[in-house]
Amino acid sequence: MRWWAAAAVVLGLAFIGWLDTVTGDAPVQHLYYAPIILAAMAFGWRGGLLTSAAAVVLYHAANLERITVHYGQWDAVQVGLFVAIGLVAARFVADARRMRHLAMTDDLTGLHNLRSFEAQLDAIIKATRLLGAPVSMLVIDVDRLKALNDTYGHLTGADAVREVGRLIAATMPSSAVACRYGGDEFAVVLPGHGSSEAVRTAARLRDAVQAAAPELSGRAFAAGTLSVSVGVASWSHDESPAAPLLPDDPARAGERLFHAADAALYAAKEGGRNQVVAERWES
Repeated sequence: MRWWAAAAVVLGLAFIGWLDTVTGDAPVQHLYYAPIILAAMAFGWRGGLLTSAAAVVLYHAANLERITVHYGQWDAVQVGLFVAIGLVAARFVADARRMRHLAMTDDLTGLHNLRSFEAQLDAIIKATRLLGAPVSMLVIDVDRLKALNDTYGHLTGADAVREVGRLIAATMPSSAVACRYGGDEFAVVLPGHGSSEAVRTAARLRDAVQAAAPELSGRAFAAGTLSVSVGVASWSHDESPAAPLLPDDPARAGERLFHAADAALYAAKEGGRNQVVAERWES
C-alpha cells in the first residue's frame, strides 16, 4: 500500500509539474495539493513536508521567468500554503488514527476492547473457513481478585488486571487477538492454532503470571501472588474430530467457541484454579 502511495505521489508531482510548465500562467499550482495530502495520509508529517518541498521546487522550476522577474506576494503565499497543507493534513490523519486506536482499545490494559475483538474474531473465523485452518479461543480469569481488592484496595486490583493484560500481550503470538471483556476476564483468539498448540500457549501464560513478582499500587508483591485460570476451545478438521461443525454465521461461530472456552474456564476454577483446561464439546 505504501509503495502504491509513493508511486502515486511521484507520478502526480511529475504530471502536475509538466502541466504547470506547458500551461504558463494557468492556475494549476492548486493541483499540487492532491499529492501533498496523499503523502501526508500515507507517510505522516515527514511525507507531507517532503512532498511540499518537492512541490515548491517544481512550482519554481515551472515558472522561472515570472518568479525571477516579478516574484509577487502571491508566490510567497503559495509556497507557505504548500507547507501548511502538508503539515495540517498530516496532523488530521494522525489525530484520526489516534482516535481510531482509542476507540478499539481497552483503556486499562491496552488490549482490544470487546467491539474491536468481535470484529477481528469475525474476520478470523471467515479466514479459517476459507483456508481450512484451525482456530482456538482462550478465556482467562484472574484468580481471587476479590480477595486482593478487599485486602489492599481496588487500585491494587486494577493494577493486577493491568499486569495480567501486559503478560497476555507479552506471551501471546503476534497473530493472536486479545481483549478484556469484563472486570478481570480476558479472551484471546488464536488463528492457526489447534488444540494442543493452544493449550501450550495457555500454559506459558499461566506460568508467566505465576512467576511474576508485580508491583501493584506502589507495593511490591512476591511471585505467586497472581494466578490465572484458562479455558481453551479449539476447532480443527484434524485435531477436533469430536467438535461439532461451526455455524455458517461468523458471529455465531465465534460465540460457540467462546461458550466452549468459557465452560472449560469454569472447570479450571472448580478444579482448584491456576490451571489450564481444554474444552469437551457437547452435542
